[in-house]
Amino acid sequence: MFKRSLAESAKRIRPGLVSHILLQAGDTPTDNLSVARVEVEPGSHQQPHHHVPEQAYIIVNGNGRIKVGSEIADVQAGDLLYVPSNVEHAVENAGQEKLIYISITVPGFDIEALYDTGQLKR
Repeated sequence: MFKRSLAESAKRIRPGLVSHILLQAGDTPTDNLSVARVEVEPGSHQQPHHHVPEQAYIIVNGNGRIKVGSEIADVQAGDLLYVPSNVEHAVENAGQEKLIYISITVPGFDIEALYDTGQLKR
């Protein structure tokens, strides 16, 4: 079993955005899955980026807009979005309250490196 709380998770903070890295490559023997909880303040957004792992976002609070490739969709709590491998994507909080989503990637990868040295580096 593997367990990690939000308080124990590594965090990556950008203006208007906090990513809680709950599970990533190296945390379990198989590295089949990565999971993060992302909080986006009103008017803020995630930088456009892409990566090899497929990804799903589950919106748990608020509403916003997601761009996947050339497609744009409005999202709200309860929605699930699928992002194919290597397709550029980004999330924007278009609402008045904090947008919170869970990000799941398969296979797992090093989320910290994406923020520290990759496309989400400041």
